[in-house]
Amino acid sequence: MPTDILLGVVIGAQGLKGEVKVKTFTETPEKLGAHGPLHTRNGRKFTVTGVRQGKGTAIVQFEGVASRDAAEALTGIELFVSRERLPETEAHEFYHADLIGLRAEDTEGRSIGKVTAIHNFGAGDVIEVERDDGQGEVLMPFTREIVPTIDIAAGRVVIAAPEEVEAETKGSVE
Repeated sequence: MPTDILLGVVIGAQGLKGEVKVKTFTETPEKLGAHGPLHTRNGRKFTVTGVRQGKGTAIVQFEGVASRDAAEALTGIELFVSRERLPETEAHEFYHADLIGLRAEDTEGRSIGKVTAIHNFGAGDVIEVERDDGQGEVLMPFTREIVPTIDIAAGRVVIAAPEEVEAETKGSVE
């Protein structure tokens, strides 16, 4: 399991006093700072001193960031929290990061590939599977209909792929 969980990405500055706009991957934006300091991949730490709801984002104030220039310099950074700081998941709950690396199988138990990412481009979550046959990745909606089974203990997800994706995966689409 991953040791760090991505909770948000700074997408820009907000106002003149050092606030930033953050695209959050938390249940609610207010939970961004609820688990202690956040950090970047390279270890830089950020303490959240304030969070409010913005238009599709969280507006966040970090300790020590007091100007627009300082806030703009943070654009693009990913904000992580250590896995052990997060609450344990309940039965049938998971963090998206738990799915990365799981085997992806079709409904007949045949291997399709492995899960490489969960994306959200604005219209809902998308699961990315790197195909076993070396033919690249397949992106599919991450819904209960498409991914009816998630078995983290067994290291697999079941993909009930739409017909056109199944045909492409089997190499029969020209």
